[in-house]
Amino acid sequence: MSEETIKPSHFIRHIIDADNASGKHGGRVHTRFPPEPNGYLHIGHAKSICLNFGLANDYDGLCNLRFDDTNPQKENEEFVSAIKEDVKWLGFDWADRLYFSSDYFEQLYTYAVQLIEQGDAYVCDLSAEQTREYRGTLTEPGKNSPYRDRSIAENVDLFQRMRAGEFEDGARLLRAKIDMASPNVNMRDPALYRIRQGVVHHQTGSEWCIYPMYDYTHCVSDAIEGITHSVCTLEFADHRPLYDWFLEKLNTPHHPQQIEFSRLNLQYAITSKRKLTKLVEENLVEGWDDPRMSTISGMRRRGYPAAALREFCERIGVTKADNSVEMEILDSCIRENLNENSPRAMVVLDPVKVVITNYPEDQTEELNAPNHPQKEEMGMRIVPFTRELYIDRADFKEEANNKFKRLVTDKEVRLRNAYVIRCDEVIKDASGEITELRCSYDPATLGANPEGRKVKGVIHWISAEHGVQAEVRLYDRLFNHPHPDSDKSVDDFTTHLNPDSLITLTNSMVERSLATAQAGTVYQFEREGYFCADTKLCRDGKLVFNRTVTLRDTWAKIN
Repeated sequence: MSEETIKPSHFIRHIIDADNASGKHGGRVHTRFPPEPNGYLHIGHAKSICLNFGLANDYDGLCNLRFDDTNPQKENEEFVSAIKEDVKWLGFDWADRLYFSSDYFEQLYTYAVQLIEQGDAYVCDLSAEQTREYRGTLTEPGKNSPYRDRSIAENVDLFQRMRAGEFEDGARLLRAKIDMASPNVNMRDPALYRIRQGVVHHQTGSEWCIYPMYDYTHCVSDAIEGITHSVCTLEFADHRPLYDWFLEKLNTPHHPQQIEFSRLNLQYAITSKRKLTKLVEENLVEGWDDPRMSTISGMRRRGYPAAALREFCERIGVTKADNSVEMEILDSCIRENLNENSPRAMVVLDPVKVVITNYPEDQTEELNAPNHPQKEEMGMRIVPFTRELYIDRADFKEEANNKFKRLVTDKEVRLRNAYVIRCDEVIKDASGEITELRCSYDPATLGANPEGRKVKGVIHWISAEHGVQAEVRLYDRLFNHPHPDSDKSVDDFTTHLNPDSLITLTNSMVERSLATAQAGTVYQFEREGYFCADTKLCRDGKLVFNRTVTLRDTWAKIN
């Protein structure tokens, strides 16, 4: 690693540095990101992607993208495509190193036969319920299966017949022969292969009716690919002795080192693929890419920049200690990036009409407004100014104290990039709802305030004639509890769903420059927050903007 690419150190870097210094693995660094294609990736996977691909980049090594596709009942091509898109969007490239564990099914089968012939595996006829009973508990040892002492010849024959499709699902398992009294329950004769009749695999079709288990497949796939450092999350720490046992028994040419780090536990979010699946399947969200979801595709649709997610993963660090990461850290990374890179525009979320009574009826002024206040290179945009405008209903009060620095009856306020106006009259309908504000403007106040003129507030506005109607979706946190999936006081994590996680405004107005907004572009709507033109709903002339993040954290005040 050159001095220019040195990153904040952590224990995995220390391991790799020591390995390189000793000549282990011949100085190679070869990692992999191994998702199971049974759902969309979430923010926790983003941390693993950044770590595995980042280590390979920093040490001039390689990183594979490998799909651990051993459960065809829950996997499909949609998930494969979505995962590849997410990894690319985050900024990483696996080049020609795209693999599937199913690529190795024949080799895995051959290795399994080797284990049987060595006396290290056997075919077991116990039912699933019996297998659980024989396994024991965390405090009590298990007991040997009555089929554990079958002869090698019988085991080879039965395993071949399993592959040939002679047995029904659940009739038999191939199990490793290790130690049913081990204090580590993962070492108590774990399953290697199970029967899955009539299932079509997204890569191998109907070629196989037996499928290898994850623990067996994962380590062998690592060894086949020449992985040096097999980086995974802490829940696999108790599986490491099994990982090493398989590779030692098989005497594979390569023996990767498994290293565990703490998973990302993000407050007010779910990072369990099973629970995310529940949200989708029960229609509690609009899909895997719902902008409220903690999925990478949801965050992308919401307008999160990939660079901001990479910065977030870098900022939270890599440790072995379980931790809970505040959502504010993620929001801060998003704001910092968008503040630097997002063009400015104006939106009126809840419009109320303003009539400038002393402004010519047929006149339209084209005022200049900067696309970014600190970046001249981002240029200017034209904002039409007319006699009739819209301002946000929340920016007006008939009476208010001095802390309210917006428009008040008989007082002045500045319109952003335009004039100072005074509210002279309030028009209401029969129910008392304000329908129109009649104001006057000072034509001498365009640009800098005249000397001695004191105007406390600045509000945004839209020309009624030139504004464009848009739907604005105010997304917020999906859950109103910081740890929705670990709260023992409720039976179902969905109890903590935030009923205000989405508020849809259908009559908002945006300035003319956004009429041709490109889907996926994020704008700072001045004084309101950052909003992204929706990548799915902006079509056929319809404008839909998703709130990416507010201008400042409001949850800290709420909580």
